[in-house]
Amino acid sequence: MQRRQGPVAMFLVLLGVVGLSVPTTCGQQQSTPAEESGDEGFVSIFDGRTLDGWHAVPKACASDWSVRDGVIVGHGSADRLAYLVWKDERLTDFELRLRYRLPGEGNTGVEIRSQPDLSGKRPFEGYHADLGHVGIGPHILGAWDFHFAKRKEYPCPRGTRLVIDQHGKTRSRTIPGAITLEDIRPHQWNDVHIIARGNRFQFFINGKPASEFTDNARHGRLDQGAIGLQIHDKGMRVEFKDIRLKRLDAL
Repeated sequence: MQRRQGPVAMFLVLLGVVGLSVPTTCGQQQSTPAEESGDEGFVSIFDGRTLDGWHAVPKACASDWSVRDGVIVGHGSADRLAYLVWKDERLTDFELRLRYRLPGEGNTGVEIRSQPDLSGKRPFEGYHADLGHVGIGPHILGAWDFHFAKRKEYPCPRGTRLVIDQHGKTRSRTIPGAITLEDIRPHQWNDVHIIARGNRFQFFINGKPASEFTDNARHGRLDQGAIGLQIHDKGMRVEFKDIRLKRLDAL
């Protein structure tokens, strides 16, 4: 004969089942999508619909920039450097994440710590995380470029870790595990991650280090400035989306 369980016994059975499931549930909660992707603290600076908060430099290139299907599209209409610049022109330390795509060939990138170039050499002085089509060469795709009015513009090609000392002399070495051409997705979306903290600057593509440098120069170092997306060549097209910024505390 089977004995009937009373209310207390049933409660204890249910409590035991729930108790057994708690560790699994807690374990799942400890790993959130934000933590896994490192997105905590990032804020979108492109709304996916308009160019609110952005402006073209020079003003004559405003028609080169548009928004289509949630994507910023840049199309070079003339032989000039064209930029789309975020409104905060005094950014210091930050992380920037975005995705870019080059449907064809072209030279593009992200200018940071950008300040007006009063010499007229270029629209901006700045540190430039260089991007381009596969095959353009290691001095562009994945490289840091230096846009200075007066300072020497040092080579920092893909796969390089460069240190500039206080007198402007440099030393460099190869970054272990740096990105290769096989890691780039031609004509598809690629992920960019830039970290600017103090005088150290890191550049990643698709989760792998592309290049980095440390600028210890006494004179001419750029400590603040704007972020700008670039069109380098007439006739090229570049697309950007998922642009997110995280401000960092000063060291």
